[in-house]
Formats: sequence, structure tokens, C-alpha cells
Amino acid sequence: MYELLFDQAVENDLSIPSREEQRFILASLERLSRFYSESYERELLKAGILRRLDGEWEGFYRLRLRTFRAIFKKQDDALIIFVVRSRLRSDIER
Repeated sequence: MYELLFDQAVENDLSIPSREEQRFILASLERLSRFYSESYERELLKAGILRRLDGEWEGFYRLRLRTFRAIFKKQDDALIIFVVRSRLRSDIER
């Protein structure tokens, strides 16, 4: 199980959507942290829910959560996922 750590900006971003969307996003991130493994990662990549980023974002992943996108990075063997940014899709893909 991975621990979720949130950047301060994520808390601000999560105040944007409705309560229902906030619950969905947080539940999805909790599920990700609980079940993350290489096989789960492959499953999410195949489904198009997860994408490895490249370029200056190499080593990071983008997680698709309805209209939101969360960017995170796994840290070594410490089993920690840093959620760097969670924004509306229209904002994050600009």
C-alpha cells in the first residue's frame, strides 16, 4: 500500500468540483494507493486510465478521473505516491 501525499495546490484544486466529484476523486486516489502494483499499473495503462509522461515530466504518471487529471510520481521503495497536481482536464492539458 502506498501513502498519498498532496501538494498544497491539490487542496485548492479539489475545492473546484462538486462534492460528488471530490468524493470520487479522493476515493479513486485512495483505491490507487491501496492496490498499486506492477500488474495494476499495466491494467490501468491498457485501459487508458493511466499514462506515463515523458519529456520534462518523465517518471510521472497522469491518472484520468472523469474530467479531472491527477499527476503523480512513485518514490523509490518508500511506497509513496505524490499527487503533484489535480486539475480540470481543460486546464491541465493546456
